[in-house]
Amino acid sequence: MAGNASSTVVEHHHELVDYLASGCKPPENWRLGTEHEKFGFTLDDLRPLPYEGPSGIGAVLGGLASEFSWRPQIEDGNIIALTDDTGASITLEPGGQLELSGALLEDIHQTCREVNTHLEQVKAVSGPLGVAFLGMGFQPKWKREDMNWMPKARYRIMRDYMPRVGTMGLDMMSRTCTVQVNLDFSSETDMVRKFRTSLALQPVATALFANSPFLEGLSSGFVSYRSHVWEDTDPDRTGMLPWVFEDGMGFERYVDYMLDVPMYFVYRDGRYVDASGQSFRDFLDGRLPALPGEKPTIKDWEDHLTTAFPEVRLKRFLEMRGADGGPWRRLCALPAFWAGLLYHPPSLDAAWDLAATWSLEERLQLRRDAARLGLRAIIRGRSLQELALELLEMAHEGLSARNRLDAAGDNETGFLAPLQETVESGQTPADRKLRLFETEWGGSVDPLFRQFAY
Repeated sequence: MAGNASSTVVEHHHELVDYLASGCKPPENWRLGTEHEKFGFTLDDLRPLPYEGPSGIGAVLGGLASEFSWRPQIEDGNIIALTDDTGASITLEPGGQLELSGALLEDIHQTCREVNTHLEQVKAVSGPLGVAFLGMGFQPKWKREDMNWMPKARYRIMRDYMPRVGTMGLDMMSRTCTVQVNLDFSSETDMVRKFRTSLALQPVATALFANSPFLEGLSSGFVSYRSHVWEDTDPDRTGMLPWVFEDGMGFERYVDYMLDVPMYFVYRDGRYVDASGQSFRDFLDGRLPALPGEKPTIKDWEDHLTTAFPEVRLKRFLEMRGADGGPWRRLCALPAFWAGLLYHPPSLDAAWDLAATWSLEERLQLRRDAARLGLRAIIRGRSLQELALELLEMAHEGLSARNRLDAAGDNETGFLAPLQETVESGQTPADRKLRLFETEWGGSVDPLFRQFAY
């Protein structure tokens, strides 16, 4: 598309397909983009951070902007995001969670340096304010009404809409955190292969990274309560997408899915226009009730793509969305796991062979069981612990074949170490926290805020 592509008016359905297809890259240009969210809390009483005030999220963002090379983005007079020259950004999630959306990097060594630098900067700014940050999948202590909503217009629209379509959407928005990695594909065929494999195996990542066993100060009965929350958030835009495994899957099939995902908003002239529940198909035809007579731009399509939340999401890359937030070593382990599997064709083939014959019912049940049982979940007589061990061997082979070395001459396989420890012990981060809760912590979650803060 010529000129400013994002402002190009979309006239035909195939332009939306072409947009997704434009993400295809030769393997030598494949990159990694890692995102992670974390909960802020006050050191004196462990409460969630408001936006306003001397110890609020706004002050944290302002400190990062003034002390480091971040540029603020302002909405209605409030800093709501930061950007830098690498393409990375720091954004504000609905309940005050702080997210780093990392730059597109060549290897996991670079990713880990990025994560370390970010956490060091956040700690340098937060310490003098009397606040700290915690990596977990679900807020362990506070109720929904204790969370502070952030001053972002798009979140107001989502907040009003969520209760119409599920019971846990507001919990998802305000009380969950995740770590994600974004990965490339070379062709439509490669995209479909990676999409199917990663979607089927997402419950394994949920189990390996399970780190949200608490609900309002007590055991929730789940090792990943975050994953459970997604089961009743909004069925129109979440889940395991069974049609991905059917014949005919490709860029056009995903476009058809997204055209049927109800809209949230359209961004026009610096403000968010509420289009919640309306149809992007109508928008294409110039019949959107919120903006009658207007047709969408490519930027509108980009925005709409961000409003679906399946376990794997397609944009011009694939997002792995099944893992709880966690400690810094695991923020580097997630891209290692998926790059090892998906960026090495023999490992990708072997991983798909593990899951290729699973039925829809088995995949859905495994997703539910992974949230509750973690590595103890069973499919076809095999535990996720056994499957995870096999997949880690495949990922190790894939990273070895990539042979991306750091200054010391080490490849990327070392980043799998935390996951190897988890599988060999059979104890997820959630299991370890539950044991501490029942023993050393005396039935209180308060110690985890200090023991596991970044």
